[in-house]
Amino acid sequence: MRQIEIFDTTLRDGEQAPGAALTAAAKLEVARALAELGVDVIEAGFPAASDGEAAAVRKIAQDVTGVTMAALARANDADVDAAAKALAPAQRKRIHVFIGTSDIHLERKLRITPHECLLRVERAVRRAMEHADEIEFSAEDATRTDIHFLGTVYQVAAAAGARIMNVPDTVGYAQPDEFARTVLAIRGALTAYNGGIRVSVHCHNDLGLAVANTLAAIEVGASQAHVTMNGIGERGGNASLEETVMALRCRADWYGADTRVHTERIVPTSRLVSERTGIPVQPNKAVVGANAFAHASGIHQDGVIKDPRTYEIMTPQSVGWEARRIVVSKLSGRAGLAARLAELGVPLHGEELDNAYRLAMRRADEVHELDERDLITIAAEARRKAVLAPATLPAAS
Repeated sequence: MRQIEIFDTTLRDGEQAPGAALTAAAKLEVARALAELGVDVIEAGFPAASDGEAAAVRKIAQDVTGVTMAALARANDADVDAAAKALAPAQRKRIHVFIGTSDIHLERKLRITPHECLLRVERAVRRAMEHADEIEFSAEDATRTDIHFLGTVYQVAAAAGARIMNVPDTVGYAQPDEFARTVLAIRGALTAYNGGIRVSVHCHNDLGLAVANTLAAIEVGASQAHVTMNGIGERGGNASLEETVMALRCRADWYGADTRVHTERIVPTSRLVSERTGIPVQPNKAVVGANAFAHASGIHQDGVIKDPRTYEIMTPQSVGWEARRIVVSKLSGRAGLAARLAELGVPLHGEELDNAYRLAMRRADEVHELDERDLITIAAEARRKAVLAPATLPAAS
């Protein structure tokens, strides 16, 4: 089975989410958690952005072990040198060089010609080669770049020494089949290297397709995926680590691929990132959302109580949840109510359960979800009614 490398950019692209700026101490804490999670590469930041960012990257490179440490650099001498300096203490260093390659980036942002772009790529990669164990190259806005020019850009980067070619869907523009064809085209442009090049992808979620595009690329041979915890990042965010990793794990039969991630650490890491960035996880977020293993429908509750596989394709424990959650609401059935009461240590059966169900449905018309206090009160009342019921029956004639 193929091993897909997980390149985590929570501390770089993820931190670019508005409001997500982390202190140096928080960045180090998250980096340690990511290393424990089992990611292969941590992109610790963009050292050229500020002295504080450079210092934070250097601290992470010094203190966090067991992973490849990466830093981002634009294709210019100053950025490459800043990345090299910040990564100096790392056990294994990777400088991630990028430059915009689409017409709109070349003409409107960089204001350079395609030829000048190629010269910058060659110079930056060669300079980075002097300072790092690995060089990764990204053609920013690759999916809106002329495919022939794009191939040439990656060939120049490879000739200069880069061995990881990252294909970014920078603005979340591509569709899965289209993106897969782009990745295949880049692999084809690099066949002269006889498999010595690793292809990576970096997808944004502007159209909600970041994970779908990432998986489509893996299907056609990409061996590394850029992801962020909880899918945070610029605008609509990035491909989420938890969704990408669990799609590969749950559907190994389809993808024939897996990762080194310790999936039982996913939820604790998700919570840490949410707490430190101040960005909450939406309740219906796949894998890590509060409702990911919550069951509210009576039909679903009955099924999952009988056999969890009826409505769960992974166990809560496999990603770090303690247990599934049975939600008691107006949609619940007796089986769900009974299971929830048993969890609370007040199991009911027969007439007591019937009484509790009537009381619960009455309360459910008033609230969205019955909490523990509601349920314990209802259990006590149901038992009291069951005890008193015989005394209210008419005497035999």
